[in-house]
Amino acid sequence: MPVPKIALNDGNVIPQLGFGVFQIEPKDTVRAVGQALEVGYRHIDTAEMYGNEAEVGQAVRASGLDRADVFVTSKLHNGFHRPDDARRAFESTLQTLGFDYLDLFLIHWPLPTLYDGDFVSTWKALEELQRDGRAKSIGVSNFQVPHLERLAAEAEVTPAVNQVEAHPYFGNEEVRAYGAAHNILTEAWSPIAQGRVLDDPTIVDVAEEVGRTPAQVVLRWHVQRGDIVFPKSSTPKRIEENFQIFDFELDDAVMERITSLNRGEAGRQGPHPDTFDYLPG
Repeated sequence: MPVPKIALNDGNVIPQLGFGVFQIEPKDTVRAVGQALEVGYRHIDTAEMYGNEAEVGQAVRASGLDRADVFVTSKLHNGFHRPDDARRAFESTLQTLGFDYLDLFLIHWPLPTLYDGDFVSTWKALEELQRDGRAKSIGVSNFQVPHLERLAAEAEVTPAVNQVEAHPYFGNEEVRAYGAAHNILTEAWSPIAQGRVLDDPTIVDVAEEVGRTPAQVVLRWHVQRGDIVFPKSSTPKRIEENFQIFDFELDDAVMERITSLNRGEAGRQGPHPDTFDYLPG
């Protein structure tokens, strides 16, 4: 069953289900991405800081698919937020992937405590990349509402997406609501909370009721909320299992049962974007 595509605010479209390669070792990436493309995924999410961009590009070329048929996202390295550095980093990403363009390029983290708090000039550099056509769409990752409000006030282009932590234990509802109100799509990273939600009694019960796995139930919940989601796995069985989420639906009562698992900030698994300041060595 084909993956639905969602319209971005710039007129491009994005597959709602993607394949994430965070924490997949480079030596395993070509095989994992190749299998994902064979199963039917047409959206691959990587980043310079993941260290596997080259292998993603290799897998896309080896698949035999036209480049235009595979939506590829990458993200700016935290160490290259100065505009000239961002431009060079983007060129390096294209060269490493072996592509002429990216479908989507994101600022990976806002890093508000670094670079004198200036992520706006970084964003304006991405606006240039979109204008010259090498980044078809641009967006952000891990931006909070105040960060998005600042871009709205000081920049010209509204991000097409905001990729944030979101899962049943941490709905990230304030950020999602801002995105919905301003035509910024939400992409959910860590959609199953690094596996923590899969043993939750509610998720297990729902999975038994609908005859699906817990992971399929959670991913379907994301899709029905309107999230773009990209589970990661290097296990062949899981790669295929995670793709089989478009031939069933969760009713409103089940959706609410899962949504009610939200723990607010107590459910956050990753670092808080207001204080995160990691610069890889």
